[in-house]
Amino acid sequence: MRGSGRLAAGRLAAGWLAAALTLGACQSAQPTATPPIMPGTAAAPREVNLIAKDYSFVPDVMDLIPGEVILLHVINGGLEIHEAIIGDMAVQDAWEVAEAATVGAPPGPTPAVSVPPDVAGLRVVVRSGERVDVTWTVPDTSAPLIVGCHIPGHWAKGMQIPVRWVAGTDGPSAPPA
Repeated sequence: MRGSGRLAAGRLAAGWLAAALTLGACQSAQPTATPPIMPGTAAAPREVNLIAKDYSFVPDVMDLIPGEVILLHVINGGLEIHEAIIGDMAVQDAWEVAEAATVGAPPGPTPAVSVPPDVAGLRVVVRSGERVDVTWTVPDTSAPLIVGCHIPGHWAKGMQIPVRWVAGTDGPSAPPA
């Protein structure tokens, strides 16, 4: 009995060690390169999921192809209202200033919160548990874009991710090797 008890304890320890090493490897990994994807078109937009949580986005990088058309599904998996604003740093700065003026008001869209059209970017507001779908033509540029949430305090808590420009393909991607 004692020998089998030690054997079982050894196997359990080995299992925990393997799990800890696997978890450590997963946590330290950087976002992987995106293989070429088929760009969306007006007739067949590419579906992209973006989950807003308290206070982050999933995935941690949004992969887009310049000029493609996407059907963006913004899902709020958090308890607070969130927004996804896609644009360059000037767009993010404009929304941060506009939303800062609403501190103390109930969170969410109000008629007083707006920015000039030339720095509006794309704005999608989602309440807790809600999903909002938007068809959007991605700008045909390679300029840096960011996805951010500017509900007061959310940007400061790190609720922002970069857009990564990726290559498109004319046909279905080959299966991974």
